[in-house]
Amino acid sequence: MIITIIGLGLMGGSAAIDLRKRGIASHIIGVDTDKINANAALNIGFVDELLDMESAVKNAEFVIVAIPVDAALLVLPKVLDWVDKQVVTDMCSTKGKLLEWVKYHPKRRNYVAAHPMAGTEFSGPWAAISGLFDGKAVILCDTEDSDIRAVATTKRIFETLNMRVIYMNGANHDVHAAYISHISHISSFALALTVLEKEKNEKHIFDLASGGFDSTVRLAKSSAEMWTPIFGQNKENVLTVLETYISKLKDFKKTIENDDAEKLAKLIKESNQIRRILFK
Repeated sequence: MIITIIGLGLMGGSAAIDLRKRGIASHIIGVDTDKINANAALNIGFVDELLDMESAVKNAEFVIVAIPVDAALLVLPKVLDWVDKQVVTDMCSTKGKLLEWVKYHPKRRNYVAAHPMAGTEFSGPWAAISGLFDGKAVILCDTEDSDIRAVATTKRIFETLNMRVIYMNGANHDVHAAYISHISHISSFALALTVLEKEKNEKHIFDLASGGFDSTVRLAKSSAEMWTPIFGQNKENVLTVLETYISKLKDFKKTIENDDAEKLAKLIKESNQIRRILFK
């Protein structure tokens, strides 16, 4: 299968590596507006050639849009303008606005909205790795608006990446993404800012940091170019989650202020219930 990947960073690059490695891609065409990234992807070898976007789409059988969500709003309609029988999917972390944007496009049925729930805090073609998607979930949204053949092909692509396919409507996806992904990044960004503020006066704070600290702030290394538009597009859901999260932080603050060890232990034990969900 000839596959075009638009956006040759962590997600697009990692997909390219394994789609070739696992035999489903016979030829991979790359597109990236950043010439340094594009040439790096070609030199690393996870794309076979670089083309302009229109040529890349028209010469492909399957197209993956792996760019930030704000750019996808501009790019996806153009991609659909150029397709004939090609199937198009994306890897964006928000779905509501993107689905609304192309709802009435004549080629809407060629498009299958997808969100592979995978990633690292790193970005760019140098961050691409084999196995990034293994064992992770991919959400396919509003598939009733897509052609059956397009859905089947997209499912096959993500199953080749060893992903578990879950079906969901776009609105529900954005709510769940806010709770399990977007708030985690905001928490990490906020904690990093808190520690950096303290570090101005205490230079040894990072020498004392443990593995727990590292894992908690790991996401703070994530790209601003990627996450700023995600928070903007999923604003209402993110704000709802933030209100709940801030309320829980206030519960901890008040409990500690009141030296209420019994209530503090209760809060911690209640939070421990997450183990039943994550490790069952």
